[in-house]
Amino acid sequence: MSQEIEIEYKVLLTKVEFDRLAKNLPFPDQGVEQTNYYFDTKVMALKNVRCALRIRKKGNTYTLTLKEPHSDGILETHDTLTEKEFVSWINGTPIPKPNITKQLQQLQIDETNLVYLGALTTLRKTFMREEIEYVLDQSMYNGKTDYELEIEAPTHEKGLPAFQKILQAYKIKERKSVTKIERFFYSLT
Repeated sequence: MSQEIEIEYKVLLTKVEFDRLAKNLPFPDQGVEQTNYYFDTKVMALKNVRCALRIRKKGNTYTLTLKEPHSDGILETHDTLTEKEFVSWINGTPIPKPNITKQLQQLQIDETNLVYLGALTTLRKTFMREEIEYVLDQSMYNGKTDYELEIEAPTHEKGLPAFQKILQAYKIKERKSVTKIERFFYSLT
């Protein structure tokens, strides 16, 4: 099964903080665009159990991902979609995929009850250093734009010190972490 545990640290940034990090750290000048298409049931069954389901379009690839809480971070389960399957999902006819279907069944969520909620587009800049991925995101959704620093690491022991070092070096105030899908949901209300 295509699964991974995601260990990440993130903080929302002001535009000034975002620009300062982009200028002073080895991020590329140009970012890569990706769009997340979010799904849930009409009664928000996934959100109610702290899970999220999205299709990420990056270039010509479509990846269906279910995110679930896990003691070490976030459990991500993936399936690849064709463009035709993607269009079917967006149009309200989810195509069962082996890994996601199995996880949804464990959550007692019927795929036929899933509906498309909307999209969030991100311009992402990244670089790697010592097994840690550093990410700067500018995200646009429902008429809003926000900025975020994210650090993905193989362990908490590597990720947390790297994250704290950047916050201290660039005098960035630690703020409560809010995921992209949470920000997307808040923008709907």
